[in-house]
Amino acid sequence: MAVLAIRKYGDPILRKKAIKVAEFDAALQQAAANMIETMQAAKGIGLAANQVGQTHALCVVDVGLITEGAPPQAFVNPVILQESGKEVGYEEGCLSIPDVNEEVMRKERILIRYQDLTGAEHEQECEGTLARVLQHETDHLNGVFFVDRLSPLRRKLLSKKLKAIAEEAMQELRQNRR
Repeated sequence: MAVLAIRKYGDPILRKKAIKVAEFDAALQQAAANMIETMQAAKGIGLAANQVGQTHALCVVDVGLITEGAPPQAFVNPVILQESGKEVGYEEGCLSIPDVNEEVMRKERILIRYQDLTGAEHEQECEGTLARVLQHETDHLNGVFFVDRLSPLRRKLLSKKLKAIAEEAMQELRQNRR
């Protein structure tokens, strides 16, 4: 396993819609294992593939931080089928947007369809923290950041900080291409 570099806000791959996974092979399992290790090293609760420069529709969640004793879980080709309940505000952060935390409104329950690492399909009703994390990560797979869900005024107030993060991300990309 390996700890991968986490891409930052401003990196173009983070705005691209993920590509549906068609092959459930050892490479996919290795990608998920690397993502879990990366997420845990960064002390995150969720991570989407595009955050580590990969284009496939895969996210991982450290479910053990939500339900004690549960192992981290991979969600392949996740699709939120239904959102329900009231909208609840909760402070969110993102490994791709360091040092920015804002209250985001999300539905308290979801019904999600996904595949596991073997390709088996599942539908799962989720609520609370798990529902929130999966909404956040599926947003990533669709090229959406939590800051996109903020009011225009909040985004404007964050614009200098986001611009600085984006400039740093682009500088890192240029250095890595050399």
